[in-house]
Amino acid sequence: MDKVLPEKYISKMVVEPNFNSVQQLYNNIAFYNDLAEAQDSVALATALNITEHEAASIKEVFADSYSDENQKIKLFDEFVRELDTTTIKTIDFENYLKNFNSLDARFHQISLISIDNRVAKKTQTAILGSISVNGYFKLQKRINDENLMLQDSIYRQQLVEIDSLQNLYRTVLVKEAEKPMQGTSINMADNGQSQNRELALVQERDVLKEKLVNLNKDRANKSSIINVISDFPTRGVELKGVWNSYKFILPLVLLGLVIFVLALLELNKYLKTYNKS
Repeated sequence: MDKVLPEKYISKMVVEPNFNSVQQLYNNIAFYNDLAEAQDSVALATALNITEHEAASIKEVFADSYSDENQKIKLFDEFVRELDTTTIKTIDFENYLKNFNSLDARFHQISLISIDNRVAKKTQTAILGSISVNGYFKLQKRINDENLMLQDSIYRQQLVEIDSLQNLYRTVLVKEAEKPMQGTSINMADNGQSQNRELALVQERDVLKEKLVNLNKDRANKSSIINVISDFPTRGVELKGVWNSYKFILPLVLLGLVIFVLALLELNKYLKTYNKS
């Protein structure tokens, strides 16, 4: 059977869904998989925008979360930041992991198994497009873009205002320095206060610059409804492993069948002995 049946190939794509679109992604993947299992190549071809022959070659489509311990720690940190002080005391990392849902992961891996090693790449546009055309997610992306633009303009306006204040302080200090000194006393308190105000402006400027950097990162991460971290390869790789080889699967199935028949025979023998007694 291993020699006669066509080889199966697996292709994987890693994505990062935005705007709470991960549930829709899993629903779509489950729909494609149901069509593949039902061998409905016509509907599957329409859904994935491929030919019926290519759709018939698809055997399975599934998705799973793609996260390691470090990513879970970061997600926990982001989760805790949104809670109030009282709630934080009742939650620890161990409890968070126990209730961790695969949909909460940042990255997700889409896998496609087919006897055609080139078909996965052809389905990528349709799989991603099925999420991107959703009206709700498009609205969320548009509002997010507008909010980012508004925040960007506010931060830049604040930087301009800080520059103006710094120039004003410098002008005042120069004017004060140009005045003739009254006697030999120097007002050190006023000078120290001016330095503190200017230092506070410099610190505020640095904070605004950091906010702008984070804003640009957020804009890059959410430039699409679903980000593609790793595309489907041009060619899938051969699906290998013990559980994908009939020379291992069939002996196990036959062994299980033999044990089941022997168990039935023993049960029959026991029932006969019980009836006689």
